[in-house]
Amino acid sequence: MDNEPVIIERNLNAPAIKVWKALTSREQMVKWYFDIKEFKAEVGFEFQFEATGKDNKRFVHLCKITEVIFCKKLTYSWRYEGYEGISYVTFELFAGGDNQTRLKLTHTGLETFPNTSDFAKQNFVEGWTFIIGKGLKEFLEKS
Repeated sequence: MDNEPVIIERNLNAPAIKVWKALTSREQMVKWYFDIKEFKAEVGFEFQFEATGKDNKRFVHLCKITEVIFCKKLTYSWRYEGYEGISYVTFELFAGGDNQTRLKLTHTGLETFPNTSDFAKQNFVEGWTFIIGKGLKEFLEKS
């Protein structure tokens, strides 16, 4: 696996504060992201959730917030219960005019995961493209 991060950028039709709330409010996250039981945008806060892989295999995601810059940047570690490796997911927000926000998602460290089809880089590209480009985008446009 190469060491290049997954980077997904999207222009969203919403002000940065609205995007930030979608990224950091548990009540909003469960509508477009994953079923997270508790979430606080505070450094050191740990959260987890389950998600299904391509073959209906369940993966428990273990995450810990490492950086918070209000309305600009959110980073957390991302690893899997029972597997080696740790990666980091960063959401960066760039406010634009007319209620526009550019979101840049960067997922680094994928090469630390086992070299199996479950952790293929393309899976992360597809997953984040769907989550950001469809899930978050549609949530923001409807709310």
